[in-house]
Amino acid sequence: MFDLIIKYKRHLIGIALGAIAGFLYWHFIGCNSGSCPITSQWHNSTLYGAIVGLLLASPSKKKKIKENTETDTVEK
Repeated sequence: MFDLIIKYKRHLIGIALGAIAGFLYWHFIGCNSGSCPITSQWHNSTLYGAIVGLLLASPSKKKKIKENTETDTVEK
């Protein structure tokens, strides 16, 4: 159980910070009229923030570029 927490620590922190940011956005800025689908209710805003936090915390895969060596490119 703790191995999973340690393995996905970065993701969990991103989810937690995103959820807090989403809730705070709803609380301080939010939409009072109810016409905003994301920010009109606290649970929508919190869930959206958690998803955005997860996406921002997820590492992107970098492509490795194969470097050309002299033996690969030299032809006479």
